[in-house]
Amino acid sequence: MDAEVPEEWDCPRCGLPAGRDRERPPAAPRTEPYKSHLAYVKERRSDADGEAILAEALERLRRRREG
Repeated sequence: MDAEVPEEWDCPRCGLPAGRDRERPPAAPRTEPYKSHLAYVKERRSDADGEAILAEALERLRRRREG
């Protein structure tokens, strides 16, 4: 009975933020879409960088097979 009511909490039905003011509910959190490792790499590297890295890796594999 003496507990303080928080300003915001997660709604038990939908999981979105809830609050005491029905007229002005808290804003829903912005969620970023899932990105794969490849998507993050493509953000940092150009196609030319990718081709150069691939060519270098293939050359190392070829040398390892020959030697």
